[in-house]
Amino acid sequence: MAKAAGRSVEWPTLGLIGACYAAWAVGIFVLPGLSVALAISVVAGAAALHSSLSHEVIHGHPFRARWANVLLVAPALTLFVPYLRFRDTHLAHHQDARLTDPYDDPESNYLDAGDWEVLPRALQTVLRFNNTLAGRLLIGPVVGQLFWMASDWRLMRAGDRAVLRGWLWHVPAVAIVVALVWAAPMPGWAYLIAAYLALSILKIRTFLEHQAHEKARGRTVIIEDRGVLGFLFLNNNLHVVHHMHPRVPWYRLWRLYRANPARYLGCNGGYRYRSYAEVFARYFWRAKDPVPHPLWRR
Repeated sequence: MAKAAGRSVEWPTLGLIGACYAAWAVGIFVLPGLSVALAISVVAGAAALHSSLSHEVIHGHPFRARWANVLLVAPALTLFVPYLRFRDTHLAHHQDARLTDPYDDPESNYLDAGDWEVLPRALQTVLRFNNTLAGRLLIGPVVGQLFWMASDWRLMRAGDRAVLRGWLWHVPAVAIVVALVWAAPMPGWAYLIAAYLALSILKIRTFLEHQAHEKARGRTVIIEDRGVLGFLFLNNNLHVVHHMHPRVPWYRLWRLYRANPARYLGCNGGYRYRSYAEVFARYFWRAKDPVPHPLWRR
């Protein structure tokens, strides 16, 4: 490991952050003159990668100084996700004993069965569609955002200042991006499409990261994909490896998994897919799970 200001630096992560911003800048400043569709694609990919890099920052990379890491990913490229709220809810999600819990896991896609039964039928239909991969791609960003903001609004009304602070700090993070897009030739509507597409891409990763299982260790997936999506997700598709070693950087996860795949697959009960192509083939039009948690009722 190299040293910088007396602290170790993870150069692969730092270099990728620089490349991510470079691709994003090319997308908003250069490509619109050639093809708006191409610009949207590049910006969406860069914004999705930026979210994965923000996840790395949450877990202490590439510097040991937290403030330096946060500054690296401060601009809100996807527009709608406040970093501080992402950080706090994701760290709460890493309490593995609570994984998939409809109340205590902030990233759970399940609802309590009692809550589900009293929902209007139209909303149940929307949520059932959202539990297919097609639905997660098309409406998942809106559904997830609305549920998240409603939950945070309740917390703020109850006096949770950390939640309020997370949203207030999001304002300058969005303002930086809006100002740059305003100065760029990329149309604002095109950037909104790119941001939504980035969030849709990220929904592929979260679609089946966790399943309802009686044992906490059996709830987290392995997807053995080394393609474009695996790169955009920074190997977080090896999700049980990440949960077992949350401080290990993205570029070392495959080495850990290859060294002893039986250990991780034995731990999660063989909850594995060979690739995202397999996931698409199985679940594009079919729900993997019910919306109400099959093992939980308050």
